[in-house]
Order: sequence, then C-alpha cells, then structure tokens
Amino acid sequence: MTDGDFGLLSPVSASPTVAALTGDRAVVAAILDVEAAWAAVLEEAGLVAAGSAVVVAQAASPEHYDVASVAERAQGGGNPVIPLLADLRACVKSLDSAAIGAASAVHSCLTSQDVLDSALMLLASRTISALLLEVKGTTTALAGLAAEHAATLCVGRSLTQHALPYTFGLRAAQWFHGVAASSQRLASLELPVQFGGAGGTLASGTRLTAGSPESPFTLADSLAGKLGLALATAPWHTNRLAVTALGDGLAALVDSFGKIAADVLFLSRPEVGELGEPLAAGRGVSSAMPQKQNPVLSVLIRSAALQAPGLASQLHLAAATFNDERPDGAWHTEWPALRQLLALALGAAGHLRELTEGLRVFPEVMRRNLDISGPLLLSEGVMAAVAPLLGEDGKQKLQGVVDETLAMPAGEQAATYRKLLREAVPAEKLSDSDLEALLDPANYLGEAAEISQRILAAYPDFAGSSTKGATRG
Repeated sequence: MTDGDFGLLSPVSASPTVAALTGDRAVVAAILDVEAAWAAVLEEAGLVAAGSAVVVAQAASPEHYDVASVAERAQGGGNPVIPLLADLRACVKSLDSAAIGAASAVHSCLTSQDVLDSALMLLASRTISALLLEVKGTTTALAGLAAEHAATLCVGRSLTQHALPYTFGLRAAQWFHGVAASSQRLASLELPVQFGGAGGTLASGTRLTAGSPESPFTLADSLAGKLGLALATAPWHTNRLAVTALGDGLAALVDSFGKIAADVLFLSRPEVGELGEPLAAGRGVSSAMPQKQNPVLSVLIRSAALQAPGLASQLHLAAATFNDERPDGAWHTEWPALRQLLALALGAAGHLRELTEGLRVFPEVMRRNLDISGPLLLSEGVMAAVAPLLGEDGKQKLQGVVDETLAMPAGEQAATYRKLLREAVPAEKLSDSDLEALLDPANYLGEAAEISQRILAAYPDFAGSSTKGATRG
C-alpha cells in the first residue's frame, strides 16, 4: 500500500465513490481530458496534423502517470498542470510512431489556468451528476414519508419549547423542500470552460488562428462542447463568480442536509425517542459502552454541514483578493476548498440517502410527547376562539387561566387547564363538546396537509413515484 490520503480523519467523505470522483487521480484525469479534448478541437479546425488527437488521447490515459510524482513536482511551478504537461508531452512523443508531430497539439496557446479551471469545472460536473442521483433517492424517500405521515401528530417546537400541534408529514415535507430547492439551484448552475491564454487576451490563440475561418472564441466553444461545459462569453480567469456560485450551491445543499441531521439527532435522543436511524451491524457502536447505539449517520452529515460554510467562505475570500491578471496565491487556495466541498457534499449525500430511506418513525412516541403539554398546546387557538365570547377583557381572563395553570406541577397542568378554562367560559357560550373540539390537537393543524402537498407539487422531478415510507418501530 502506498502512502496517501484515504480520508482517515474525514469519515463523512471516506468512500471509494467520493475518491474516484474527487481524488487526486480524478483531478489528473480531468486535466488530461481537457488536453485531449483541446487536441481534438485543434485537429478538427485543421490547425494541427491529422491524427494528432488520437495520439494525444492515447497518451491521456491516467494510468500512464505517477500522481504522487506530479504532486511533488507541482511545487516547482506552483500548479499540477506544469509537471503533468511535461509527462504528457513525453508520452505523446513516445506514442507518435508516425512522427506527425502530435506533441504540437498539446496545450497549444493554452495556459495552466485555462486547463486547471476547466478541469475543475469538469470534475465538479461529474461529481454533481453523482451527487444529484443520491439526492433523488433522498427526496423520493422524504416524499414517501410526507405522504405516509400526513396525519401523524407530533409537537412543533419553538426555541426548544413545545409550540403547536404539528405533523411528522409536514416535517418530512419541509426537509424535502430544503433538499429539493437547493438541488434544483445546484443543477441549474452553469459550469463554464476557461480559455484566455497566458494573460487573458487570447493573443496566442489569435496568432494560431490567423488565416483560418476559426477564431479563439469558436475554438473555446468547441472545447466546451466536447467537455460538456457551458460556453464562456469571455475569459473569466479573474472573475470568479463561476467558482463562488458553485461553492454557494454546494454549501446550500449541505445546509439542507444539516437541518435534517440536526432534527434527527434531537428526535432520536432516548428521552425524546420519536425517530431512530436505520440499524446496521457494527454501526453506532462505542469503544467503551456496549449499550450505546450512536446516530452516526446524522453525526457524519452534521460534520459536513459544519465544514461547508467555511469552505464556501474561502472561495469568496479568494475571489475578493484576485489581484492582477494572475493572482499570487488566491487562485491556489480555491483548489482544495472547492474539492473538499465536492467531497463533503457527495459523501454526506450518500449517508443522508441511507438515513432517509431507512428512517424508523415512532408515531406513538410522537403522540406521547405531544400530550406532555396537554391542552395548553392549544392555547393560541383557544384564545382566538374563546376570547371574543368573554367580552373586552377576554384575552386577559384567558391569559390568567394559562398563568395559573403554569404555576402547577407539570403532571397536574392538563387537568388544571381544562378545569379553569371550563370555569372561565359559561357553558351557554361554549358547550362541553365544542370545548373538547378546541382542545383536540388534530383540529388545530392549520394548512399543514396543504403545505405539504404544495411543496411536493412544486418539485415533481424530486418527489419520485415511490410511496414507500419509513419503517415503523
């Protein structure tokens, strides 16, 4: 086994899938793909010898290159493109058996930033495709939970305290909303090709295309098409909106993951007990306490959510300090921040999908917790319905009922509130049956069901067709 970064201290993103899409070898592969695509563009434009693109493509296989050596030698020029290009040119020459001069198609009129920016956009595109597949699994599961538990009563909490009756279906729909909206935003981002030449003026490209029907701009468009990237109106080497928008999109998605993880972490506490993570052999174990079942999926997801904003902020810091036409360090700080954001998002997405697809829901415990506050939980609705029946000081009378009830021990509050409320409101103005209807939490859910339906209907591509819900405990 060779030395390398296997994610030992970043378990949220330590997976073969994440490594394959965002690791050093994936970066090298993306750089080589840019160079190979560029050779094809030049050959199609008649600007290099016929057959050059095939030779470059053969040489652009990542297995030809020692990634560790490239990384070490990158210190000499400050970026990995320079040493990789030296190796690529040598490989092209060795494969150019017909001596057509295929090496002249390598990197012609490009600069390192053109290649690395385009390669990172390509890396992001590939990672986002995998990321959105994971997200679709999550949102389908959440839509199923929202449908299955549309009428499952639970308590809504405000500033850590019981607030109003709620439904678990609406909670799942709101989780869905955050993930679907941020995923849609991420999917809509344009990831543009970079093409500016040594100083961003396209000077060498202009010279290369002199006398040709092509121009540097048409070549750039052709390169974008081959790589599946967006067209660029102009070189964006010092305008980093493409990078910061990508970082913001990734961070927003991971934010939505973090919201779900934070809720599950609280709701799965033994003293709350409303949810449970999916069970799996060996997961959640403690090195010292054999009875523990730690919610590690949520812990890992939350760890990503705590890291992502700082990484996105680093991209903005770099963008704000891009001096001159090639910055002295700011550009370099983008690379690890962007790649780590991609890795965290993809890793967390996989964990979240597993969490939501196997989430254990305990409706009877939700009802137990809802009943802790008893009829006091309906105080807002009671106030609105009953105060007008009691005259001008109706609100003050009802607030007095609440205050007197809260002074009682918790176990006596439900009975006390019912008793005091009944005494405060004449039976001829509010019958016993009407009073009980006011104190039924199922009758004070507002538009919870309609809100859920509107959310799911707004994102049909993410709701899926599955109606499979959570595993009942």
